[in-house]
Amino acid sequence: MISTMCKLQTQLPILLLVLIVPAVVNAAELSVEVQDSTGKKLTDAVVYLENSKTAGKVSDTTIDVEQKGRQFNPLVSVVQAGASINFPNRDKVRHHVYSFSPAKKFELKLYSGVPTKPVLFDKPGTVVLGCNIHDNMLAFIHIVETPYFAKTNASGVATFSQILEDSYELKVWHYALQTENKPAQQAITIKAGNQPVVIQLEINNAKRL
Repeated sequence: MISTMCKLQTQLPILLLVLIVPAVVNAAELSVEVQDSTGKKLTDAVVYLENSKTAGKVSDTTIDVEQKGRQFNPLVSVVQAGASINFPNRDKVRHHVYSFSPAKKFELKLYSGVPTKPVLFDKPGTVVLGCNIHDNMLAFIHIVETPYFAKTNASGVATFSQILEDSYELKVWHYALQTENKPAQQAITIKAGNQPVVIQLEINNAKRL
């Protein structure tokens, strides 16, 4: 009896160790280059990955879209649904920021400095920003339902790290798409050693800023 109890006590820590070791979750990296139909690299393209596991996830982060030099900065922002955005006015003149886009209709009437509350963006889609005082001011916010998103840099490249290995829909949006608000998309399987992906978009050059 004593011998049996000793064996159980010896085995117990091993059993506990097996139970508490977490499952290994594999993550991978991805690089996406976005071009127009002529092969010219596109900056400010929004690239994101969606599947059934990313749907419905929201963010509570807050970012800034400032007004400076009578322009919005940055021109293009991308946020996960649930994020909030501050619109600080760095100019000496007042601005009246608004959007009539279905994804978020709002207005911040004539103001200087920083509004008292950020604006919540809780629906996916594209929001076009304007200023009711300065018609030349324009910017875009693309809201996605996934934590996996990025924006292309000056070289037309968006990079991702720590993506859970799985099957996804790769989507690419640009404010000057020929077919407005219809991102290009293709199926992709994320795994270790993914090769860089190149996506070409049909761009309306008359819309480019």
